[in-house]
Amino acid sequence: MLKFDDFKLDKCADGLLPVIVQDAVTLKVLMLGYMNREAFDKSMAEGRVTFFSRTRNTLWTKGETSGHYLNIVSVYADCDNDTLLVKANPIGPTCHRGTTSCFDTPEQEGFIRHLQSVVQQRHRDMPEGSYTTKLFIKGVKKIAQKVGEEAVESVVEAVDGNRDRFIYEASDMIYHLLVLMEQMGCTIEDMERELALRHR
Repeated sequence: MLKFDDFKLDKCADGLLPVIVQDAVTLKVLMLGYMNREAFDKSMAEGRVTFFSRTRNTLWTKGETSGHYLNIVSVYADCDNDTLLVKANPIGPTCHRGTTSCFDTPEQEGFIRHLQSVVQQRHRDMPEGSYTTKLFIKGVKKIAQKVGEEAVESVVEAVDGNRDRFIYEASDMIYHLLVLMEQMGCTIEDMERELALRHR
């Protein structure tokens, strides 16, 4: 288990330990803060991130007023022992602006998440001539039917041992599943959190 004395604070500004907080499920970087010994010990003891506020010159448990706590999953020192990485499960948005992260990076990372954002945009705008728009117009039963059809086709190709055709059909299934998830008001992140709960 890490201890505050493990860190080389002579390399840190004001003798405070920089702390990067990352969502333990989505791996999105949420925020940067600083800890002194008391904040570090409190965080480790309570399992919630507590910082040392440089502006207020006092300890500050993230979420103490908003309820948006950062529940610690794991902690890691960097290679120079002068920065801490905290993987946490955030309760609600991390930033005071109400956003997931304090960093204005794209909310979605990776192509499947990019595709999810495209599907969400199609649902908002319903552009004429879009296949995705046509699916949303037909409703949940038609979308669910398409997921089922693509799932069966994926299974058939897998049983036949046809890898390339399996990838093709499974990709169709994933796309239609993203449309169904949007229709149902859920996201990849919801699925990740459910799977993470089962894993624990």
